Amino acid sequence: MPLVRFLLGRPLANKEYGERKIGAFEGVPAMGLDALGSSSYGPEAALTVLISLGALSLAYIGWIMAPILLLLCVLYFSYRQTIRTYPSNGGAYTVSRENLGTNASLLAGAALMVDYVLNVAVGISAGVAALISAVPELHPYTLELCLAILVIVTLANLRGTIDAGRLFALPTYLFVGSFFVLLTIGITKAVMAGGNPTPVEPPPELPQAVELASLWLLLRAFSAGCTAMTGVEAVSNGVGAFREPRVHYAFRTLTTIVVILGMLLGGIAYLATAYRIGAMDQTQEGYQSVLSQLAGAVVGRNWFYFVAMGSLLAVLALSANTSFTDFPRLCRAVAQDGFLPRPFAVVGRRLVYSVGIIYLAITAGTLLIVFGGITDHLIPLFAVGAFLTFTMSQSGMVMHWRRELQKSDLSPKERAQHRVSLAINGIGATTTGAASGVIIAAKFTEGAWITLVIIPAAIVLLKSIRRYYDTLAERLRDDGPIALDQARPPIVVVATEDWNRLTDQALSFALGISREVFAVHLKDIAGPDADEKEQQLREQWRIDVEEPVRAAGLTPPVLLMLESQYRRLDVPLLALVEDMQAEHRGRVIAVVLPEVVKLRWWQYLLHTQRSRHVRSVLLKYGGPNVVVMNIPWRLEPRSAVEILETELKAELLHDEEALRSMAARLGASAAR
Repeated sequence: MPLVRFLLGRPLANKEYGERKIGAFEGVPAMGLDALGSSSYGPEAALTVLISLGALSLAYIGWIMAPILLLLCVLYFSYRQTIRTYPSNGGAYTVSRENLGTNASLLAGAALMVDYVLNVAVGISAGVAALISAVPELHPYTLELCLAILVIVTLANLRGTIDAGRLFALPTYLFVGSFFVLLTIGITKAVMAGGNPTPVEPPPELPQAVELASLWLLLRAFSAGCTAMTGVEAVSNGVGAFREPRVHYAFRTLTTIVVILGMLLGGIAYLATAYRIGAMDQTQEGYQSVLSQLAGAVVGRNWFYFVAMGSLLAVLALSANTSFTDFPRLCRAVAQDGFLPRPFAVVGRRLVYSVGIIYLAITAGTLLIVFGGITDHLIPLFAVGAFLTFTMSQSGMVMHWRRELQKSDLSPKERAQHRVSLAINGIGATTTGAASGVIIAAKFTEGAWITLVIIPAAIVLLKSIRRYYDTLAERLRDDGPIALDQARPPIVVVATEDWNRLTDQALSFALGISREVFAVHLKDIAGPDADEKEQQLREQWRIDVEEPVRAAGLTPPVLLMLESQYRRLDVPLLALVEDMQAEHRGRVIAVVLPEVVKLRWWQYLLHTQRSRHVRSVLLKYGGPNVVVMNIPWRLEPRSAVEILETELKAELLHDEEALRSMAARLGASAAR
């Protein structure tokens, strides 16, 4: 079995697209892992900022998480409106394009793309941090573990969204179940102990306070904790992945994600205060994440601890799956508008947008390498893009409802419903806009300025791509009738190394389309020591080519011997073509390149790649009247070729009817 098929599975037909849609069961692992995983590093990021307060940090974590939970509720109701109104892919990009204009949509799209890349890097690094908390001996291999997980998630998504959703369902629901049990046990113990439970395994002592609480410090902690909400927008960005009724399944998925996330955030904040758990420095030996300390304090380091931490590791590492589900769909929408290369909009082998998946993997891998796979180094860059897109999406929905309210044919009930929707999205735009300002101000000097530089640079790049496509379309546009001035036969130039069947086939083709045929032989192409037999070739040419062609009543092809001082085929051939263009202005020059067909990988190693290089040079520099054609020669006997072609087609098609048809044709051929 070929390696590609083993890793990615068989190619899928277009008719199977409907079967690849997901429901709520697969939707939570496919689109909710980012949000669910952020429940671990969101509160920890806030506690990391508050660590300078020492034990006093625990008095403030609840006040930090309360507005975050309130903002989560606002986002939930706001995104329900977005899903209902725009049940397609693109989310904030589509909403901004329809209601705020092109520039706003590019801002939303660029911010979302940056956020998705960061989500992959942060999620995986946080997952590895959880693993290192349980197995400290793995600390020296942090980066290697991050990259290995990235490869696994990439391959899973290249197999398809539904495959990834089902594959990641077990660790997702195991994480939810185990941490709900953990939180239930911990809260029960805390309540029964009057808010001061005795930990099974005491967490490390909190450090001494080195500064007093200030509004600026609390705002910084709030901005860090807001990373817990990244991923909430994922469902609205990928509604097209759900089966019908897609809005129904999208609502169920969004509700499930938000409810679970809210309960986790509230429970973690409460238990961190009750068990006196603070953040630790991830770069230091002996590091333990907040959730690792919490699990140890509630149940100790028994089998349940390792089950919970193992599921947390899986969810954090696999939280990148949300980006791998939505990023390619966003890129497809942007590419369809001409702001990204067109391959981003093409469905790949498994009915997913493979180019977007591979690009996301490469960029996220680069980030992990640059920042060493350390979560704390990446967190300052995080959440800026997410909250910018929150704000753009909600602002776009406000404009949408205002425009709807201007319609004169609305019933009183519809008008009232639109006003409620306007109010919901207005609150969403205001709160997320304010949160965006706080996040940008608080994180600017910590590294958020990098994101604020990358996003405008990405917008410039997107506009440059669109400018290229606009220029191409303008130059390709043809409003007149077909041009017949080039309908006359071309001048044909055949590149030949020697007189053989390859040359024979190429010349036969050339003589069939033109009376003006030139065969070009490059002397000294193999080097100064090569044994050239120029006279022998000319004599063979006269006997085997000129005389038979003349006898058939055709004009014999002219044999040209050109010098190749630097052992290159492209330069002399290009010079000859330019001379012909100067002499025969307006005529098409067709360059014919004979080539042996390679059906097996090792055959490429046994041949030079001159033909491919010459073709590239002629297309780039030959001018508008130069045409390049390849004439294939099959090396294997016809029977062997048919067998190999059958194998290759079977691998490509995987269609039972086509395979039966080919088998019948081969059987009939063998019988004859």
